[in-house]
Amino acid sequence: MNSVPSSVIGPFTGDSADEISRLFKGFIDWLDSYGGTSWDYQSFFAGPVGGQAKSLYYQHRLIGTAAVAPMIFCEAFLPGARRLFHHRIRFPIADAHYAMGFAFLYEATGDSSQLENAVHFLTKLKKSRCHEFKEYCWGYPFNWITLNGAIKQQTPLITTTPYAYEAFLQVFQLNPQDEWKAVVESIPRHAAFDIKDFRTSENASSCSYTPFDKGGVVNAAAYRAFLLTSASKVLSNEDYWRIAERNLNFVLEAQNPDGSWFYAIDGVRDFVDHYHTCFVMKALAKIHALTRHSACLEALSKGVKYYLQNLFDEDGLPKPFSKAPRLTVYKRELYDCAECINLCLLLRDRFPALERTLEKVVAHILKSWVKRDGSFRSRKLHLGWDNVPMHRWGQSQMFRSLAFYLREFGGRRTERGGQRIENTQQSRDGGAVEVAIERK
Repeated sequence: MNSVPSSVIGPFTGDSADEISRLFKGFIDWLDSYGGTSWDYQSFFAGPVGGQAKSLYYQHRLIGTAAVAPMIFCEAFLPGARRLFHHRIRFPIADAHYAMGFAFLYEATGDSSQLENAVHFLTKLKKSRCHEFKEYCWGYPFNWITLNGAIKQQTPLITTTPYAYEAFLQVFQLNPQDEWKAVVESIPRHAAFDIKDFRTSENASSCSYTPFDKGGVVNAAAYRAFLLTSASKVLSNEDYWRIAERNLNFVLEAQNPDGSWFYAIDGVRDFVDHYHTCFVMKALAKIHALTRHSACLEALSKGVKYYLQNLFDEDGLPKPFSKAPRLTVYKRELYDCAECINLCLLLRDRFPALERTLEKVVAHILKSWVKRDGSFRSRKLHLGWDNVPMHRWGQSQMFRSLAFYLREFGGRRTERGGQRIENTQQSRDGGAVEVAIERK
């Protein structure tokens, strides 16, 4: 894997971009050495012992609490004990984020080796699809125990598949290949027809999280609405927009009067947390950039106000929950910080307060979260740190968000191979449609 040569980086608008460019050399060397598999925050519950304990917790809270207590203790005080409960595995969602991150580095630096790195992760991603489905889609490589039962490994998730769509589309726009185009065309067919709709009002529908559940999760509908909105533009398919619009309306109708969104509308999972809030608002930001849908901007205005007032601690840094629904064993999470950076980059021009938040969080990451080996810390615990590298739970997301930051603040117009790649306001806000390509 190729590091970022310092000779091709610059000029920059601030010190953060220079420091980030130096950070990438160390991180890419670490990633090449560490490899594409990792443990995960769910490693405690991904194996048979932890999975049975978590299932028991959901079925019989008192007995189940005793069953999961050893895992929770390890999570809080011995995070390295994950290796006792499960093994390292490869995560499609992480490969998608790494592919997009390297594509951003290519745009920022003009270094063609970074596009090669993006293609490497895209190739891995293509192989890890859920093969039991006709169309391209992705899920988790472990059995996920949830409140509503077990979701078996390789079950497609509408919260994972859109990242693969963005990755394939971004690399295709940079380096058009028929195999990438075929995947970009296939993914929306899965999202439109394998994922199910559930009517919630005259103009709105929730959607299923997998092809098999009954829906109700707000960020799932937001993900699907964005994916199909983008596909309706990229593939000139109005049918995709008709489906997306009902999911979008569901997200808009699910917003609380104070500007927040509960995780789900089932009356049970009514918590408000940091990264799920970011997921919802990122989708709305991208949909608005693609459609200029006025209701999206209105919802974002209320959402950003709630976000800044309730999902940051006294130091002005991301906190996990507005009001924690249960005991949390950590104070701060890399994933929250990564999604905060992504959201601020998408919306900073419309909401100036996010510019200040962006710089504060980026500076905090550079100061406190980068380890000597080049990777990032995973969590700030109440006592010490969780330093176990987890590709799905923060490493890949932070890499992508900082590469996006570098593209925005350190990118420059470059000429190469008959193509001109140019950063524009529309490309910044458009999510998957982030690259304007002109052929001479």
